[in-house]
Amino acid sequence: MDTIITRFPPSPTGFLHVGGARTALFNWLYARHKKGRFILRIEDTDVERSTQASVDAILESLEWLGIDWDEGPYFQSRRLEIYKEHIQKLLDSGNAYYCTCSHEKLEDMRKIAMSTGNKPKYDGTCRDKGLQKSDSAVVRIKAPLTGTTIVHDVIKGDIVFQNTELDDFVICRSDGTPTYNLAVVIDDITMCINTIIRGDDHVNNTPKQIMLYNALGVPLPVFGHVPMVLGSDKTRLSKRHGAMSVTEYREMGYLPDAFINYIARIGWSYGDQEFFTREELVEKFSLENIGRSAGVFDVDKLLALNADHIKITPPKIITKHLAPFLNKLGFEVEEGPFIEGVIKTLNARSKTLKEMAESAVFYFKDTVSYDQDAASKFLISDSLKTLNMLVTLLESLKIFDEKSLEDIFLKAMEQTGLKLGKIAQPVRVALTGKTASPGIFEILNVLGKEKSLDRLRRAVSFIDEKGS
Repeated sequence: MDTIITRFPPSPTGFLHVGGARTALFNWLYARHKKGRFILRIEDTDVERSTQASVDAILESLEWLGIDWDEGPYFQSRRLEIYKEHIQKLLDSGNAYYCTCSHEKLEDMRKIAMSTGNKPKYDGTCRDKGLQKSDSAVVRIKAPLTGTTIVHDVIKGDIVFQNTELDDFVICRSDGTPTYNLAVVIDDITMCINTIIRGDDHVNNTPKQIMLYNALGVPLPVFGHVPMVLGSDKTRLSKRHGAMSVTEYREMGYLPDAFINYIARIGWSYGDQEFFTREELVEKFSLENIGRSAGVFDVDKLLALNADHIKITPPKIITKHLAPFLNKLGFEVEEGPFIEGVIKTLNARSKTLKEMAESAVFYFKDTVSYDQDAASKFLISDSLKTLNMLVTLLESLKIFDEKSLEDIFLKAMEQTGLKLGKIAQPVRVALTGKTASPGIFEILNVLGKEKSLDRLRRAVSFIDEKGS
């Protein structure tokens, strides 16, 4: 069997958004599942709208998502000679011809066709004139005049186009630049692309592209057109639904594995399974399980999946994704036991990395700021005896781990007659400044003996100063 070769060909006219990211992912997953190859191509022939900034943003987004490519990125703007060579082949074989019809003549054709209830299209005026190249001439393909062109779509099923509805479309402009359909087909042929998975907004381009394959005598690739992504109200996805750029989701604190898990599930399924690791997606992805109905983008489901991925992702991996959020808050992060310990206390409580970073601030500060209500309720004279006792007990502790800390708190409960909650809340406020936090033993263990004692002593001083 031939090696499966897929591609993702974005136009660099803006950022990579949800729909484009899903198309890239489906092509990447299929190539990886089939142990094939995935090619990245930048379709930058729209000189006015294409920018290097957009190229950089697209590459950055794909890299963040972990969608790597085996070849490329190729740039259409650097392949003009290849297109010209194939246009000449089509001219030499009689499958294309020069056309010198003016804009005015083309407009007249359009008006006449519409006035008679026909589809506006080129009427073949120059088809058999044998015209030569000139400054004003475009090149048109000789489309079949009768019969049908059938798109054998592995997702949608067969789609039949009447050739009488199609026309001799332009494949090369008068300035020598190729049109979209010509460039795409030549790229796919020369890059040996044999499987094309793309959005169903390209369905109407496909019969034209099939004509070009046939004219060049090249076997057709497999086509699969993926239904569009809709917003929660079943209308076309827009920014109000969450149609932001991929990099914006990164800035909001989503893990790349959670994001690809979610967008893979928009329109693709594997039984009732919702949660997938990257490895599972590669193992289980197939074209047969892509649905024919449009997928719905649901921000709440994405958020829930992100929380699930944060829970199961090893802290060492979370570290590199969390570090930029802590950096923005003014804290430098080094890989190692401390940050991994911080993450372990927060990963079950965080829906996003941004939220996790904000919750982790108290670990990194030299001194914590007390929430006013928390301090007035728990850092009071009634707590002094217990806090002083804990300081004494912790000072004598040789092994500072969660088991030893539990034993210390049991001793404090025995000596004071207080329940754990009565002891834990003043300690929690002393350590974090707040009344809600991860478990006390976890926090103490991560902070370590010296930092924990410093914070408890400071709370004691705070109560003393408040009372004097």
